[in-house]
Amino acid sequence: MSDPRHPHDQDLTAQLSFTAADAELLERRCLHQGFFRLEELHLRHRLFEGGWSGEVVREVHRRHDAVGVLLYDVERDTVVLIEQFRAGAFDDPASPWKLEVVAGLVERGESVAEVARRETLEEAGCEVGELIELHTYYPSPGACDERVTLFCGLVDSRGLGGVHGLDEEHEDIRVHVLPFTRAWELLQAGRLDNAMCLIAFHWLAGERASLRARR
Repeated sequence: MSDPRHPHDQDLTAQLSFTAADAELLERRCLHQGFFRLEELHLRHRLFEGGWSGEVVREVHRRHDAVGVLLYDVERDTVVLIEQFRAGAFDDPASPWKLEVVAGLVERGESVAEVARRETLEEAGCEVGELIELHTYYPSPGACDERVTLFCGLVDSRGLGGVHGLDEEHEDIRVHVLPFTRAWELLQAGRLDNAMCLIAFHWLAGERASLRARR
């Protein structure tokens, strides 16, 4: 039910009426098939003012869906972050090594919760207790079909650290355990510059007090 204090919410919901049936795929071409797939889509779609668009051609990067996990130790008010080389940041003027939350791709037959627990063990060397699901979102729907499910995972951060990752996936991952306040300073300074970190940390900033009150 819409909030009577916000009557425009109901109007907006009524206007958001386009569905998958209002777009038509005319042709799909594979431009490249490697670790990921690049496709060229020829399509048309309905227009807000009525009728249909002409043929539209777009390249779409097809990826597996992904999972991200911000690891948080409620007892010690610390977060666990990982650092690794990222090819997409190769031209970053500061560094292509990025501080991130644990993350991984969803393989066929896996649930997002299973991926969250598997990746936490592989990348950070720890077990997750409670998993709190935050959001599912498209990082870049104008060019990529990937959807990300983001979690906060409650952990015991004592003794965590070192280098982890799977050799067969060429992973070289260093684990950092930081006080929340220090991690927030890094975020404010632009060092946590990826969507998963930004979304997860802003969620944790709002929920941290209530999580700690549950102790």
